[in-house]
Amino acid sequence: MAMNKRFIPFLLLLFPAFITACTDNAIIDTNIEISDRNWSYIKTVRIPVQVKDASKAYNLYFNLRHTADYKYSNIFVIIYQTGPDKKRTKERKEFQLAYPDGEWLGSGSGNLYSYQLPFKENYKFPKKGIYVFEFEQNMRDNPLREVSDAGLRVEPAR
Repeated sequence: MAMNKRFIPFLLLLFPAFITACTDNAIIDTNIEISDRNWSYIKTVRIPVQVKDASKAYNLYFNLRHTADYKYSNIFVIIYQTGPDKKRTKERKEFQLAYPDGEWLGSGSGNLYSYQLPFKENYKFPKKGIYVFEFEQNMRDNPLREVSDAGLRVEPAR
């Protein structure tokens, strides 16, 4: 019985940490399945995002999942962003997916590796409204094999 009384304050101290750890404040965190794990140039991954507060800074991540059979240690992606004013921007990014020795950087589950790769940090959207992000694979292979999902995460910067 005395052991239980000492254990309760410990649990009370940990409880706020559990609640904070379980809270996800992302305004979007989604992945789109790539059919047959073959990502073609013409099959862009298109994701709309509703930005309600343009005064806040956000961190934006490219989500990616691939199998262990993916044959490169990196990926090049063209990221298009279209704002509420229909103005479109384009940038090409390279993301490293493996160490030089070939070990994957992503978190693995079975044969699948997952990444959240930052591409804009402390970014302020010009105005509130709907922004559309499109991701186009930009590797030499077409289609790019063994990519199972691609997506986007947008969260308030801390």
